[in-house]
Amino acid sequence: METTQNTPTTTAAVLRRQSGFIILFALLLALAAAIAVLFAYESRQQEHIYAGVSAAGVDLSGLTPSEAVIKLQEALVYPNGGQIVFSDGEQRWQFTPAELGFSYDIPATVTQAFQTGRQSGLLGNLMEQLSAYRKGRDVTPAIVYDQSKAYSALQQIARQVDAPMREAEISISGAQVSVQPGQVGRQVDLSATLSRLDAYLITQQYGTIALVVSESKPLIMDAGPTAETAQAILSAPFTILPPEDQSDVGPWQIAPEALAKLLRVERQTVQGSEAYVLSLDQQALVNYLGTIAPSLRREPMNARMMFNDETRQLELLQKAVPGGSLDVEKSAIQILDAVQAGGHEARLVMDEVNPLVTDTTTAAELGITELVSEYTSYFWGSAAERVQNIHAAASSFHGVLVAPGEVFSMARYLTDISLENGYAEAVIIVGDQSVKGVGGGVCQVSTTLFRAAFFGGFPIVERYAHAYRVSYYEQMSNGVPDTDLAGLDATVYVPLVDFKFKNDTPYWLLMETYPTDHSLTWKFYSTSDGRSMEWDTTGLTNITPPPEPIYREDPTLPAGEIRQVDWAVAGASVEVYRTVYRDGAVYFTDTIRTTYVPWPDGFNYGPGTDLTGLTH
Repeated sequence: METTQNTPTTTAAVLRRQSGFIILFALLLALAAAIAVLFAYESRQQEHIYAGVSAAGVDLSGLTPSEAVIKLQEALVYPNGGQIVFSDGEQRWQFTPAELGFSYDIPATVTQAFQTGRQSGLLGNLMEQLSAYRKGRDVTPAIVYDQSKAYSALQQIARQVDAPMREAEISISGAQVSVQPGQVGRQVDLSATLSRLDAYLITQQYGTIALVVSESKPLIMDAGPTAETAQAILSAPFTILPPEDQSDVGPWQIAPEALAKLLRVERQTVQGSEAYVLSLDQQALVNYLGTIAPSLRREPMNARMMFNDETRQLELLQKAVPGGSLDVEKSAIQILDAVQAGGHEARLVMDEVNPLVTDTTTAAELGITELVSEYTSYFWGSAAERVQNIHAAASSFHGVLVAPGEVFSMARYLTDISLENGYAEAVIIVGDQSVKGVGGGVCQVSTTLFRAAFFGGFPIVERYAHAYRVSYYEQMSNGVPDTDLAGLDATVYVPLVDFKFKNDTPYWLLMETYPTDHSLTWKFYSTSDGRSMEWDTTGLTNITPPPEPIYREDPTLPAGEIRQVDWAVAGASVEVYRTVYRDGAVYFTDTIRTTYVPWPDGFNYGPGTDLTGLTH
């Protein structure tokens, strides 16, 4: 039998094995203890939030979800305790975040806190729990933001802030001017302001948020100075002064109320900026000036000439006189400038009108070369006053020139029939009687002109006969009456009755008058266009005897005196025919028809005169 002997090496090995078992067993025991502890810990935390977990800085360690909800509701006061202020200048509007739609979702926040350490598997959960325990884990609260509430709140603010842009305005009522200042347009930019609010709510900050407001400025903010000028203009009537050399017309005044209707407030660009400028309704102003213009017009007066039969040249009798007419456009500008300057008066501007015939115009320029018509009428037995009137009236036409195509009017050239102009009182026909009046005998002049035009072959445009046959107009050079001249008289009574004829030739016509104590000669100088004339008369027809004499009391006569003022003449009708030829061909024909009423003897008598046996 063999005996085994233990050596030191073997013993050591045995001891190492035994120690290893012991250590392993100890580790297993420790692990088991740890697992038991962990199991016990997890069992205890099964309904609680793990240690170190917080929400928004609020420690929720060891709390059940219900307890955590209560604690967070007490701790998170921002929604109802916070303060957000919107500002616009000095204005302020204050809201809580909750009023702007901000709130916390606390149950969701607690759920998130509770799930910390429970969602990553065993090892992950343990690591997450350990980390929370050692370092802490803060959960961001869940936020609810209903932006529609914030938008609605800003809309309410905008109603107070928003303002429409308004240009300054000027209005005129009657003669009163009122002004409304301009207003800057303002509108809250809701989207931009909400963006500013979002930054505060996301970070749960208090603070003041300036509203984002867009502005639109009017082009004209202040119309006060223009309104003041307008009111100054309407504070008194506007006076339109006549030209300095015409003191016989005007001035004209426009009352403030009428001026206000002409005043216009117009927008214009002045030095790059919009402004109100005062002006007048130019068309209305021009129309108004048009009513003034006729009274200001001064017809130019052609030079008066005499034809020298020897030299066949014109000799100046009376210098030409320039005329004038209202320059409506320049006058309107004058008035407009005065109004814009706040003035109350302006002077009218005249435009000089030169005469067609000047002092140096020659016979050749006018086409005057010869005598083309001449007529002499006679008035033997006329009183000195009648002769004086014939001379005065005839001088009105001596040297007068008639343009080609012009209709000549006696009324235009006949001087005012008055004592101041050299006329005397003589017998004139008024109504149904002959009376003494200034200008008796002027019809001798019109009759002579009528015959010069008639026998010269010129068209008669306007002619009126006397009411009854006047002996002077049927008188020949020897004073013997010629009834063939009946129907060739013409009367004038300015401005109601006129005599007109037309110079229908291409040449000017010069008229010269030569009165004596018993005759008047009227000459036409021009250039013959080859016309000639023939005439005939029916003579007196339908003759009716004169009525019984008429007696009229005249308080200027002494008692017992009877004076004859009218001489009886039979009534009659007469037609005068004329044929005018030019170069041998008929140019025109016309007929002068006249009806004369029968005219009685007329007597004036002094008061108290015995008319027995004189009247029926």
